[in-house]
Amino acid sequence: MNLHHSILDVVIVGSGPYGLSLASHLRQSGVEFRIFGIPMQSWRTAMPKGMFLKSEGFASSLSDPNHDMTLGSYCASRNLSYSDIGLPVPIETFINYGLAFQKRLVPDVEPSKVIAISQGQRLFNVRLDTGEEVLARKVVIAVGTTYFAHTPRLFASLPSELASHSRDHCDFRKFSGKQVAVIGGGQSALETAALLYEQGAHVRLLVREPMLAWNQFPRKTSTAAWTLMHPSSPLGPGWKNWFYSNVPGGFQFLPPKLRASIVRSALGPAGACWLKDRVDGRLPISLAHTVQRAEEKAGKVLLSIARPDGSMEQTSTDHLIAATGYKVDVRSLSFLDNTLLGRINVYGTAPVLSSRFESSIPGLFFTGLVAAQQFGPSLRFVAGADYAARRISHACRRPVSRGQPDWQTGDLNSQTRRMQIQR
Repeated sequence: MNLHHSILDVVIVGSGPYGLSLASHLRQSGVEFRIFGIPMQSWRTAMPKGMFLKSEGFASSLSDPNHDMTLGSYCASRNLSYSDIGLPVPIETFINYGLAFQKRLVPDVEPSKVIAISQGQRLFNVRLDTGEEVLARKVVIAVGTTYFAHTPRLFASLPSELASHSRDHCDFRKFSGKQVAVIGGGQSALETAALLYEQGAHVRLLVREPMLAWNQFPRKTSTAAWTLMHPSSPLGPGWKNWFYSNVPGGFQFLPPKLRASIVRSALGPAGACWLKDRVDGRLPISLAHTVQRAEEKAGKVLLSIARPDGSMEQTSTDHLIAATGYKVDVRSLSFLDNTLLGRINVYGTAPVLSSRFESSIPGLFFTGLVAAQQFGPSLRFVAGADYAARRISHACRRPVSRGQPDWQTGDLNSQTRRMQIQR
């Protein structure tokens, strides 16, 4: 076993937008760190070819200390089509931008996988798939959506060749000529269905809600009064979105129950405006239909579906794709030692964090989607990376907390508990 005896200031687990953004800030600050993970891996392997980002161009930049390497500047340097608003960003452009950001600002990313993290005498022991063990004073978990794909229990027993989550696919060409049922009514489900249809699959979209929601096209011209009532933000127009985008530090002062409710419901399932013409009238959509049962039969998936009139339908399909989003549960982070995991204070299944993204374990930080319940909906998107990187990099320049982190009012109450470990 290869042991690394020097003690690092920081280890970053994950090299997607949040991990890379934080690393660029730490690098400029002179903090000694190592960052592990294949750069932009989820974007390269869990996002389908032909996809577009739902976020506008101006809201899709990674964060560097001087704002030198934005998505806009990257596109300009390569003569790629770009607009701050109104022009969808192709997934391929965003991936290449992220990789260029990494090569220029975080050239020392290590593609090793972290397989275990434990703690002893205030130092974290980080074990890699190479056999190396690294000691660090602080660890930042920046794994994005990787561990949190949510598949309803109804489909969990189906074999992977018959049922999958939308993040399991980067290319839908293999479904050409096959029948595919897509479950869900948000952007992921709608775009998955559109891409499958365009690749020659026979698609049926099953939506639990009675109608689809579509975002509106951004206004090219607006009156002063409209702009005052609907300020622009990376999450869209409106004062609520402006607050979520610009005051994540204030969001954490809301009561925990209200925060959790907002993160669940804000910016709920809806399709991007530019996607509507690729879906409406082009493929079968069953609204107010709920799958009651799914089982394997003769090499296919047999679905029992409740129709809006209360009647039942049985139909079979070659494959089922659950575009059912993500649910944060720190127990899904299999690399965390059980002893460590059991010391994390949680609200629901998400870690309770301090104002600097630190968990109840001094020196253990979480960023990205895992931190959304604490800091708001912007942490579900690339747009939240700037605030997170600045707060955590500032914290990493300070000594590890002695005792409990600087909890915000309302976090440590009767509803906060330690994680019950059920792997």
